[in-house]
Amino acid sequence: MKNLFLPLTILLSACMQNSTPPNATKKTHEMTIHGDTRVDDYYWMRLTDEQKSAKDKDSQTQEVLDYINAENAYTQKRLKHTEKFQNDLFDEIVGRIKKDDESVPYLDNGYYYYTRYEKGKEYAIHCRKKGSLDGDEEVIMDENELAEGFDYFAIGSMSVSPDNQWLAFGVDTLSRRFYEINFKNLNTGDILQQTIENTTGGVAWANDNETVFYTSKNKVTLLSEKIYRHKVGSDYKNDALVYTEDDESYYIGVSRSKSGEYIIIYNSSTLVSDYHILRADNPEGDFKNFSPRGAAHEYGIDHYKDKFYIITNWEAKNNRLMETSEDATDMGNWKEVIAHRNDVHLLGLEIFNNHLVISERKDGLRGLRVMNQKTGSDEYINFGEQTYTARISVNEEFNTNILRYGYTSMVTPSSTYDYNMDTGEITLMKQQEVVGGYDQSLYRSERHYAPGRDGQPVPISLVYKKDLKNDPTLNNQGAPDNPQNLLLYAYGSYGSTRDPYFSSTRLSLLDRGFIYAIAHVRGSQIYGRQSYDDGKMLNKKNTFTDFIDAGKYLVKEGLTDSNHLFAEGGSAGGLLIGAVVNMAPELWKGTIAAVPFVDVVTTMLDASIPLTSNEWDEWGNPEEKKYYDYMLSYSPYDQVEDQIYPNILVTSGFFDSQVQYWEPLKWMAKLRDHWQGENNLYLHMNMDAGHGGKSGRFRRYREVALEYAFLFDLAGIKD
Repeated sequence: MKNLFLPLTILLSACMQNSTPPNATKKTHEMTIHGDTRVDDYYWMRLTDEQKSAKDKDSQTQEVLDYINAENAYTQKRLKHTEKFQNDLFDEIVGRIKKDDESVPYLDNGYYYYTRYEKGKEYAIHCRKKGSLDGDEEVIMDENELAEGFDYFAIGSMSVSPDNQWLAFGVDTLSRRFYEINFKNLNTGDILQQTIENTTGGVAWANDNETVFYTSKNKVTLLSEKIYRHKVGSDYKNDALVYTEDDESYYIGVSRSKSGEYIIIYNSSTLVSDYHILRADNPEGDFKNFSPRGAAHEYGIDHYKDKFYIITNWEAKNNRLMETSEDATDMGNWKEVIAHRNDVHLLGLEIFNNHLVISERKDGLRGLRVMNQKTGSDEYINFGEQTYTARISVNEEFNTNILRYGYTSMVTPSSTYDYNMDTGEITLMKQQEVVGGYDQSLYRSERHYAPGRDGQPVPISLVYKKDLKNDPTLNNQGAPDNPQNLLLYAYGSYGSTRDPYFSSTRLSLLDRGFIYAIAHVRGSQIYGRQSYDDGKMLNKKNTFTDFIDAGKYLVKEGLTDSNHLFAEGGSAGGLLIGAVVNMAPELWKGTIAAVPFVDVVTTMLDASIPLTSNEWDEWGNPEEKKYYDYMLSYSPYDQVEDQIYPNILVTSGFFDSQVQYWEPLKWMAKLRDHWQGENNLYLHMNMDAGHGGKSGRFRRYREVALEYAFLFDLAGIKD
């Protein structure tokens, strides 16, 4: 990958001397369905994995690389005056991060496990101590050693055998989320030569300490589709196939229950869950179906003593908690423990010997509820703030009365607490340290509610530095006298909710007078499942209009104006950005679209594109005309037209497995062809990374520094 552009040095030199935007070649490609013909002039930019990885590039591949190279060179040229600022921002951002940091140890099966970082190193060092925190440290994995020689390196999952003697871990060195599973003998330190290729990276250990179950992936669609049984030290090509998922709309995987008594195969589509279980003491046995697969039924299972707990949306849109005997798991035997509530969304469950901990969302905020199964007591943890995020943390031990949870807000650094579920005592175990100091009292977070055009309020969480936030004093015309630079972010898909959280990186914005805001748009589950249903399929446009209405509200309230309002989103949030710059281009000064999913119709029509078939219940299947017409009406790529767009920075990864690189690349080319006015359009395509950007603890902040420099340059902030 390092030598990908060596043949293009002449082109690079020419581009660096020329600030004229690149001009991509048009090659007509027609696509007809439902009597409608679309013309895609840039369809030719699609390359196969084989073309991308081939040592000798064919003419199509070279033409694609030339165009990417030209766009990258153009961006570098036009933003060259910000290079020193980018370097300063990078140093500033990473300077706040403690270099020799260490996680809070957690107890699991007689060992305390923790992760530490050393100054000057990009990757984590994973350690454990036997029996006591005062014991000798055992380094079970040093990622820095394994990452040597790779441009990209990521650990997918780590799992220790029940007898504590073996470590299984997945490694990805391409950023396509294909992991090779390795096995390390923790007694000798040796890593076996026998590995397992083409997996999701994780294993589930059986209780014999030599059998694992793992998930293989389809190399074309990238879908997880088969579960195998493997004996440590054997050739994986001889592994026994124990389960195959034939429905391409499902993701599958395999895990070990917290109780250690079951191996669980899970199957999930957007609307349906399914499970198969096997006693961990009987790895050669046959998996049995937990309950027959139903239509539009999502649920999760957790084993406890002689029964299973089930969080289910069966006749409960916001979920309810049920239980059933481990010997009678069919849905007809389930009994209700916590009933459905219209105003509370039941999110998750952590099981202990004597306690249940429930993660819930109420009034848009995540909270924790503790139930004592012996005494029957039931209480919520009081966090003492009006807006926050609380989550169940790592709790591997079953026989304990201590709950570990994480807590943060937009002004409170990420914190780890231990909560005594019997006494109610709360102990702060660690709070994220901001190197150089951080005074929480200097910053303020607020919750606002923008009126949506259809009457639904859009919650907005925002944060700013008190002494740098201008007074939203209005002049006689009702416009703000001193509008503030404001960056508005949202995601809004898959029911994923972006809760308020602290970011030391964000301080670089706040300390320069920016307000940072999160719009909790529909498509998330901010107010329960209904919020999600109202922002998907044939309701998807609500996600975009919510974001636009949030922006208009912030302008109307005098917090900002259209010359100081910026927007950002990534992946499906990049789709949001692509849609809103088509729908309301005049509202934004500048936008950042990170790894954006923008060619919605073409991708959803092509099941050969990785992960497409899993998405039909989220976006709709355009093979049906009603979905085709609706998706076409908002698809950013299809809706590009001649108009004045805001300033746009598009980022992407050439090896992205989630949003294929050609989507943002084609979008760039088409935007350039229709671009009006004097605003700037930039592409930054990372040639060594995938969907999550560069690997490593610090390197990824180079791209954050680029994004911030782009914003500051538009805002007239020089340092």
